[in-house]
Order: sequence, then C-alpha cells, then structure tokens
Amino acid sequence: MRMINLGDIRLNVQLDGNPNGRPVVFANSLGTDLRLWDQVMPLLPPHLRYIRYDKRGHGLSDCPPAPYTMGGLVHDAERLLDALEVKDAVFVGLSIGGLIAQGLAAKRLDLIRAVVLSNTGAKIGTVEMWDQRIAAVREGGIAALSEAILQRWFSAPFRETDAFHAWRHMLIRQPVDGYVGCSAAISGTDFYATTAALRLPALGIAGSEDGSTPPDLVRETVDLIPGSKFHLIRKAGHLPCVEAPEEYAAVLTQFLTEVGHV
Repeated sequence: MRMINLGDIRLNVQLDGNPNGRPVVFANSLGTDLRLWDQVMPLLPPHLRYIRYDKRGHGLSDCPPAPYTMGGLVHDAERLLDALEVKDAVFVGLSIGGLIAQGLAAKRLDLIRAVVLSNTGAKIGTVEMWDQRIAAVREGGIAALSEAILQRWFSAPFRETDAFHAWRHMLIRQPVDGYVGCSAAISGTDFYATTAALRLPALGIAGSEDGSTPPDLVRETVDLIPGSKFHLIRKAGHLPCVEAPEEYAAVLTQFLTEVGHV
C-alpha cells in the first residue's frame, strides 16, 4: 500500500500487476475499502497495471469532515491518476465508484478509454432517502443501519456464510464522517444528461439480488451510452465481485480483451 499526498488529502493506494502494463483503475462502494477487489485480482491478466484506492473517508485514506460533493470525489480520482501518470485507463467503478467513473469520463476523457459501471446508476436513490439515512447514521452510527444495508448488499445464502461477517465488520468500522460525506455526494448527483453524452466503450454489471442498485437501474444507465454492453450475475447482490469473483473476473477480462486492453 502507498499513501498519495494530493495536497489537501492523502489517499491510500494499492498497486498490483505489471507497473508498465496498461492501467485498470478500481473504485469501491460506499462503506467498503479497496479490499473489495481482493478476490478478483488474482483472476485477472497478470501483465496489466492494477490501481485500487480508498476514496476520502474510507479505508486508510484521510477522512475530512462531512459533507462531500461528487465533484470533489471526481477531482480526487482525477488528481490521483495524474499523480500516478495514468492515461487511457479502464475505470471499474462499483456503486458510488460507478458514479465517480461516470463523472471522471465526462470530465477527463484523456484519462479514461473505457468504463465498467458495476452495480450503479446515473442517479442512485432520492434526496429524501439519503437525508433519512444520513440522519440515522448521525444518531446511531453505521451499526444502527447495518442489517438493512447488508440485506441489500448480499444474497440470503451468502449472509449465512462465515465470510459474510468480515464484510459486516468492514462496514460498521468505516468512519461516520466518511459514510455520511459520501452519502451526501450520492444524494446530490444526477448524471443522466452527462452519461448520455459519453462516447466510449462501456460495460454494465449487475447482481440479480441487488437491493441497492437493481439490475434494471444498471441496464438503464449503461443503455444511455451507445454500443454499451450489460451482464447480469445471477444469485449475487450489490457486491458480485465478492459473491461471484470468478464470473466477475471472467466478464471483466473479456471486456478488457474486447477494448484492446489485454
């Protein structure tokens, strides 16, 4: 792991693969850190350059006071890729990471040659829903909402496994300001118009049991981009890279091959 100092914030970064390979960047979901991708990494082509990072308020990155804006989160990603001298990356974003991917592609197409929009939308939820969640977390902490969140994240069979508890611990140990700050950023984001203007290769990935960003929302979002593709992972929830890493890696590898990244 490596801390990248962007001036006003330090972000935790994990670099894997070939440092001279073509870059693939991963942005994780609300309430998780870069370990979200641990099971997928060993299954991907080894000659590529893999960059994972904890967004502000998550994992080992700095946690400024809430709220955050989506523009700020996109700017963090932009500055991080510039600091790492990344160009023409495939950007894989899950949930809020998918919003960051859409915003960054609209702003800096020189950085992004293709996007994978996983378990996300051009707009996720409503302002009222996020206001209620923020208030509940402020009052009772993330643990107060954890069971409802985890039901949306994972299929019922996975919630009966021992592995499930590690993800519960990850969620409730995230900083409240980080969770609230990113929730505020999601609340204020509507990328329907900007995403519809994108012209680049795009893949949507959804989980059939996703209670946070249902498959229809993911499909609707990627359909905004002409020529995009969509893949449904059955029996998986909001984090299919955790529940079905082999299928997730296979679909991602196929997309990387199709866009000439492999």
